[in-house]
Formats: sequence, structure tokens, C-alpha cells
Amino acid sequence: MRWYIVLFILALLTTGVFAQDAPVVEVTVNVPDPAVTAVNTELATLRSEINWLWTCIAAFMVFFMQAGFAYVEAGFTRAKNVVNILMKNFIDFCLGSIFFWLIGFSIMFGDQMFPGFGIGIPGLADSLIVKNGTPDKWGFAFLIFQMVFAATAATIVSGAMAERTKFVSYIVFSILITALIYPMFGSLAWAGLWGRGKGFLELQGFIDFAGSTVVHSIGGWAGLAGALILGPRIGKYQEGKLFPILGHNMSMAALGVFILWFGWFGFNPGSTTSVSGGNFAVIAVTTNMAAVSGALASMIVTWILFKKPDIGLSLNGALAGLVAITSPCANVSISSAVLIGLIAGILVVVSVLFFDRIHIDDPVGAVSVHGVCGAWGTLAAGLFAQESYGGINGLFFGGEFSVVVVQLTGIGIAFVWSFGMSSVIFLALKYTIGLRVSEDEEITGLDILEHGNEAYPISK
Repeated sequence: MRWYIVLFILALLTTGVFAQDAPVVEVTVNVPDPAVTAVNTELATLRSEINWLWTCIAAFMVFFMQAGFAYVEAGFTRAKNVVNILMKNFIDFCLGSIFFWLIGFSIMFGDQMFPGFGIGIPGLADSLIVKNGTPDKWGFAFLIFQMVFAATAATIVSGAMAERTKFVSYIVFSILITALIYPMFGSLAWAGLWGRGKGFLELQGFIDFAGSTVVHSIGGWAGLAGALILGPRIGKYQEGKLFPILGHNMSMAALGVFILWFGWFGFNPGSTTSVSGGNFAVIAVTTNMAAVSGALASMIVTWILFKKPDIGLSLNGALAGLVAITSPCANVSISSAVLIGLIAGILVVVSVLFFDRIHIDDPVGAVSVHGVCGAWGTLAAGLFAQESYGGINGLFFGGEFSVVVVQLTGIGIAFVWSFGMSSVIFLALKYTIGLRVSEDEEITGLDILEHGNEAYPISK
């Protein structure tokens, strides 16, 4: 045996390689397994497709809210105007879809004309969701979800202007709110959802998860402008006194509220656009709890004020809670959601009585529910947000007052923009094609003279 072999063996023995307690060194070589890679790819694709499916299902639920709005408004108004209400809710979705596709979506989510501020370059939605002639499947899911939101903002206006508005004038405004008014403000708050750069309010940290302000207050303040310029219905206010004009069908109104409540589980949880992390479940609970507390609060307040619990205001109390929680739904605890809804339920009653006192006629309480309670919900996000829920603390949980300032800024911009632009449009319509029907048409009812039909024809 050669001498260097002997030396090598002795070295091994002295370093303990052959000792029983010597450490075992394992060498792992990562060799990609085609089967594992294929499975991982398939799982990633499936996860994305589940998110797309959830977003589409949520959009379908929000679409069904159009039926809820139609029934609420029809139930709260008189039988002679039901066809007109149904036509407006039906057509504003049809027109809203067309014009949001034509221009609104690109304004809201396209490449910004004013980087760091918002307002995208107008164009067909296809320019954003079709790439090299191939449809971006996620883009199509996102478009239908945003499309039904735009239609919601438009349909809010019809309730505040019910029973005295020319159908053709309403059509013109419905086009303009979905093509311009709603998406222009929306770009300030939500442009970053599509990844083409954030809007001004987003960059400030504005919280409006599902649209208390972006959707509801924009619609509510537009309705306020319309109600002011139209004036009250004939007979509503006489010699400084209020003469209530009661709705014709509370069963219809109640069913409409239940439909809206159901649709809100698509509106708020669906705004996650993803099932990852399960946050949609938290949002579903906060949404529901705000609704129930809002309804109960309104019922109790009307019971105290009128000595009897009022069905109309109780129904609006549920809607007020839903509108209010729409902004902070992903950022607050259950107890905070209950308190937010409770305040909204009280606020909506006070607001309805206030507008009646100053002779602003809102047949369904749309301004109070969507405008006022939308503003309250947006402010509440800056007060009740908790870091453990949504990544930021509101003022009541140790956050900075600057959070509240940002929320108030968004509320203020929304009011000035929507109320201001809507006023200009309604005044232009008033002095051109006309905004209000004639006195004879209003007394007879809009169904016969505007549409040549009746919701409840008398059998001959």
C-alpha cells in the first residue's frame, strides 16, 4: 500500500469522518419537475379564474339592485307614475352601459391626462381591456363590475326627481352622469384599481372602499340639484305647510329594499374583486350589521316622533345604514359598523324632515339616504378605521386628524363637482328642451301622457 493512501486514511480518522457521531451532510439538488411546474401553473390559473368568477357574480348581484331601486321608487310614489319610474330605471341602465363603455370607463381608469390627479384619456373601454386583438378576461370582469356601479349612481337621481320630470330630459342627464360626472370623480378616488396611476384622492389616502361617496353621494348630490331646479310636486307644500304625498304600495317598496340589501352583498364584499384572504366575509358581516342597526334606529326615532313606527322611514333606515357602511366596510369592526349604521338611521330621519322643512321635495328620500348618509359613511371611515382590519387607524383608534381631513376633502370635492355640474346640466335642460312636465301632465300622471300606458289599467 502506498504511503499517501495510508496518510489519507489516518487524516480521515483524526477528523472524525468515520466516527459514529459525525454530522451527516445532505446535498439537495433542485431539479425542476415538469409535473410540479404544470400543477403550480394550473393552480395559479385556477386562483385567478375564481377571482374573476367572484367579481362577475358580485356584478350580477349589483345589477339586480336595479330591480330593487325600481321597486323602492315605484312603491314610494303614486300609482299614476309607476310606468314612468320603471322606464327610467330600465333605460338608465341600458344607456349607462353604452356610454360607460364608450367613454366613462376610459375616463375613470385610462392613462391620465393629468398624472397624479386623474381623469383618463377618453376612448372605448376596448382600448384598455383588449390587447393585440385578444380580450383580457380579467379586464372584461372588471368592466362589467364597474359598469353596474355607474348605473347605480345614475338611477339614484330618478327617485329625487320622481313624478314631475320629462322622460327625454332624464335620458339626457342619465347619459351625462354615466359618461362624465361619475367617472371623472371616480378617477380621483379609484383610478389606481386598474393600475394606470392613482388619482388625487387616492394619493392622499382617501378611504372609500366600495363607494359611499364615489357612487352614492355623487348620485345623491345630483338628485339634490335636480329636485331644487324642478321645484316641489303640486300640492306638497301649501301656505307654508307640509301635505304628505304617500306612496301607493309599501309591499313593493319593502320588496325593493330586500332586493337592494341582497345586492349590497355583491356591492361591498364584491369590491374585493378577490376571494384571497377571505376579507369578503368580514365585509359581508359589517355590511349587514350596519343595515340592521340603521333600520332599528329609524324605526325607534319615528316611533318617538310620530308615536307610531313608520314603515317608509324604517325601510330608508336600512338603506341609510347600507350606504354609510359602503365606504368603511373593509376597515372597521362589527361594533363600529353597528354604531355607523345606528347614526345613519337617525341621520336619515332628521335629514328627510329637514329637506321637507325647507321645501325641497324628494319623493323617496334619495338625497338623504345616498347624499347625506354617503357623506357620513365616508367621514366615519376616517373616524372608526382600525389597522387590524384595513391597514390604517382612524381618529377614534389613535390615528392622525389628517385622516379625517382627507375624508372631508373627498366629501367636499364630490359635493361641489356633482351638485355643481348637475345644476349646470339641469338648468341647460330647463331652458332648452324643458325639464318639468306641464301641470296637466303632472296632475293626470306621467304614465299615460309620457308613455301611453298604465301600471294598473282598469279592466273594461
